[in-house]
Amino acid sequence: MRSNFKILGIGLAIAVSTALSGQSVTLDNENSGVIEIDRSKILVETVLTEAEQAALTPSEILESLRAGNERFVRSDLTARDHSSQIRESAESQFPKAIVLSCVDSRVPVEDVFDKGIGDIFVARVAGNFINDDILGSMEFATKVAGAKLILVLGHENCGAIHAAIDGAELGNITKMLENIKPAIERSTVATGPRSSQNRLLVHEVSENNVRIAIERITKESPILKTMLDNGEIDVRGAVYDMDTGVVNFIK
Repeated sequence: MRSNFKILGIGLAIAVSTALSGQSVTLDNENSGVIEIDRSKILVETVLTEAEQAALTPSEILESLRAGNERFVRSDLTARDHSSQIRESAESQFPKAIVLSCVDSRVPVEDVFDKGIGDIFVARVAGNFINDDILGSMEFATKVAGAKLILVLGHENCGAIHAAIDGAELGNITKMLENIKPAIERSTVATGPRSSQNRLLVHEVSENNVRIAIERITKESPILKTMLDNGEIDVRGAVYDMDTGVVNFIK
């Protein structure tokens, strides 16, 4: 009896989850919770092919990220068969974009943009700043692997931003936070304390940090600068709002 109850409980959880995604699930309560799932309805999006990647424009990819974030905010994420996608992408990859994000665990980049396996490259470093390794990763993602959009994604309530503003010092963190100092120096907020308790200051520094990263991308990578000038790629910035899940793109 306990085993049947456990199976039925799992079935109910799946039913609720898939119902929210618009999927159909059949539960047979008379046969110990037997579950019948139409897998053709689960596989909604497949791994991008080289031809599909080549046909996309940077603006189309940007709009795809915007639309994906809108679905994320509505809890209307695309259903995917991850097992199938793993097999499809094992031999090659043709992602749409590369996203530079903070390491913060509260920013699940693929989910935030409703993307799956093989859709986007994701580079992470606390404070989402630019360094040689990140630039090299971006050059690989675009020049070699064909991605057409670079997005620098900051976020509100960033611990690295807070620590940099407050002048935190601890091991290698001290040197790392030096990368965020230029964003603090560029701040024009005149009201409130010059500390992480000032939300206006934190917000401005977060946006400044994204803008500086974009500036460094085009200044320090001739490869990316040439691709941008030729219209092969676009470089954009955004800040993720943890309170709402909304990604606010910076003009």
